[in-house]
Amino acid sequence: MVPVPAEVLSELTTQLLQDAGMPESDAAQAADVLVSADLRGVDTHGVSHMLRVYLGWLASGMVNATPVVRTVRERPGAATLDADRGIGVVVAPLAMRMAIEKAASVGVGLVTINNSRHLGMAAYHAMMALPHRMIGICTSAVGPLVVPTFAAEPRLGTNPIAVAAPSGAQPPFVFDAAMSAIAGNRIPLSHRLGKPLPAGTIADEHGTPIMTPQAATADYASARLLPLGSTRETGSHKGYGLAMVAEILSSVLSGSRFIFELGTGNAAHAVMAVDVAAFVEPEEFIRTMDDYLLTMRSTPPAPGHERVLYAGLLEDETERVRRNEGIPLHPEVVAWLDGAAAAADRPTLSRRL
Repeated sequence: MVPVPAEVLSELTTQLLQDAGMPESDAAQAADVLVSADLRGVDTHGVSHMLRVYLGWLASGMVNATPVVRTVRERPGAATLDADRGIGVVVAPLAMRMAIEKAASVGVGLVTINNSRHLGMAAYHAMMALPHRMIGICTSAVGPLVVPTFAAEPRLGTNPIAVAAPSGAQPPFVFDAAMSAIAGNRIPLSHRLGKPLPAGTIADEHGTPIMTPQAATADYASARLLPLGSTRETGSHKGYGLAMVAEILSSVLSGSRFIFELGTGNAAHAVMAVDVAAFVEPEEFIRTMDDYLLTMRSTPPAPGHERVLYAGLLEDETERVRRNEGIPLHPEVVAWLDGAAAAADRPTLSRRL
């Protein structure tokens, strides 16, 4: 792996997105979402994988590089936006800022987004609420890769749900998970790293769960991912149901048709901010959250395990390390970035290091 400072990676990513037609401010926002994922160890949604996907979408016209985002409906605590085929890594932060402003006024702000594209790491948008002492929530509905329980064909997206809650001395609680057994992007990432997919993550061509490790392919478009839980006996109906919850909040509530009907590449989102002060004294909430999180951390571990974690703790620790030591990129990723930069007549990543 090649360690790359976050600032260097962000600068190059911004420039490549600008060269693809995005305004500088939008390109910088998109780069921040991608690099934040890499910093937190969510490599499936970082520059190493998603940038080349985004550039391909921009080149093909799948993504509108200069969208005119329009407010379709609005009330004091709610709004629906039409993203004009804008990419979610730009439009979702705009929507979350609107949700935060509404929450500060009326306690809760919910903004839905239709006619959009991929929003990257869902936790990024939920975490925007944390500095305001608010709880942030983000859901997204994306193209069909997941087979419903007992089904033979995909009808659902990986449809992530993210929730971030502020704390004080302890790293904040940040839950972010696809409602599939694994994130779709993990398939090409595993292929790049030469790692097999774990048992219970994909189905065969008939929809039957494969309960042995399988080799990963470079392209996941034809994959049949299993819902979170893998099989009915181990709870796949829960992941299936939660994926539908994300679709209802993101697609149906935003006035969109569901994504399976719209087709791969389309996406819809929902972001929410909840002002803690509307429900309880913020200092009391922070103290209780710290106590709660510390209780989880101090729970005696089971044999063979060093410690007990909670959602967001490991990512917070990873970010602290990577900000100091750099983001580790696979040599293949560095070579691709060098080629993309050279093609755009920009200094290569290797030259910037």
